[in-house]
Amino acid sequence: MSRINLRILFCPSLGLLFVSQFLGQQANPFQGSVPSGAASSTSLPLTLDDAIQRGLKFNLGLLQSDAASQTARAERILALSVLLPQVTGTLAETEEQLNLKTLGLNIPPNPFVKIPTIAGPFSYTAAQANVSAKILDWSAHRTFKSAKASEEAARLSVQDARDLVAQAVAGAYLQVIADGSRVESISAQVATDQALFKKASDQHDAGVAAGIDVLRAEVQLKTEQQQLLAQRNLLEKDKLALGRVIGFAPGQAFSIADTTPFAPLSGITQDEAIQLALAQRPDYQSAKKQVQAAQETLGAARAEWYPTADLTGFYGDTGPTLASSHGVFTLTGALNFNIYNGGRIRGDIEKARAALKQRSDDLADLGAQVEVQVRSAFLDLQSAADQVAVARDNLNLSNQTLDQARDRFTAGVTDTIEVVQAQGTVAAANDNLIGALYAHNLAKVSLARALGLADQQIKRFIEVK
Repeated sequence: MSRINLRILFCPSLGLLFVSQFLGQQANPFQGSVPSGAASSTSLPLTLDDAIQRGLKFNLGLLQSDAASQTARAERILALSVLLPQVTGTLAETEEQLNLKTLGLNIPPNPFVKIPTIAGPFSYTAAQANVSAKILDWSAHRTFKSAKASEEAARLSVQDARDLVAQAVAGAYLQVIADGSRVESISAQVATDQALFKKASDQHDAGVAAGIDVLRAEVQLKTEQQQLLAQRNLLEKDKLALGRVIGFAPGQAFSIADTTPFAPLSGITQDEAIQLALAQRPDYQSAKKQVQAAQETLGAARAEWYPTADLTGFYGDTGPTLASSHGVFTLTGALNFNIYNGGRIRGDIEKARAALKQRSDDLADLGAQVEVQVRSAFLDLQSAADQVAVARDNLNLSNQTLDQARDRFTAGVTDTIEVVQAQGTVAAANDNLIGALYAHNLAKVSLARALGLADQQIKRFIEVK
């Protein structure tokens, strides 16, 4: 049974729920890879483009798709071989003895001449070339055209697998960036809590603050330190997941070399994106080729009723020895008809017609799915952009509130409750902003996948520095 782990990140003030699903390798090969080389002792800087290129080279899902494409190519070669002449050579040495009676030669007894009924033993040598060819076989011809369309569909499926790899790698890379931002944010909060704890302790020693203020500050410090430990652990685990997708050795240390500043999407409208996706999405084009292959298969099944013409024969030298041999040949042309086959051809036609209907329905469904994915990505982009704007304003206001709470505590006007609450608000605002930025960039990755040629579109949509 495959293993499914769900990670849920909840941002309280924005009400955002991000669910990233990581399936076991058996269920989703795009989360696995074929590791390359041994882990080095030095940490490697990894850019987003480097990560995508490594994924396109070592990701298990793409390698499996390549293997399926090779199988389709082999099927096309086999289908073509049926239409081409088949030539073989024979070199034989025969030692033989015959009972003439078995050949129908019943020689009556003759008192004057004794005619033997056994011929041989005798020997002869034969060297010949044999050939067979289909002169006319419309069913085999349509089968070849179907295999050719299937090969093209498999080739397009490889390109679609490249898009899935680029999406998986970019998503994992952005997740590590978000984890690193949260580590930095919580580290800053820990530093702030340490300063508050020290201030509360100094004021308590000076007799101007209650002991409960020191306890509150220490509890807040320990809470943030615990969250920092958990977030650092999550960061390292997500780095392991990223390394797994792109083929790093499990022990290879690396650092994220790029950051992703916020940049609104521009240069493409939703209607333009839908038309572009339908024109270049590899999986949609592959589905079209699969429909074409199913049409050819149906034509091949119907063509089983058509007559076929075959040519067979051989030419060679035969004799007691090659030195005393003589040329021999046979040439046979045949026209073959299907008269009665017990319903086999009718069954083949019905089966092919059902497969064509299924492929056509799949194509129609995929076309609608592509449009929905593009529209959904645009909705996510707009929503995330709005959330980024609100989160930035909220963070600015939360920082102002925290500054005022610190000043009031320093002045002895209030206790640490107000400061701790303000720190919690800042922490939530920071987390919301990080989540909104991650969601915005992830929506760009989803749009890149929806358009096709994801590795190129990701470079276009996501600005890194």
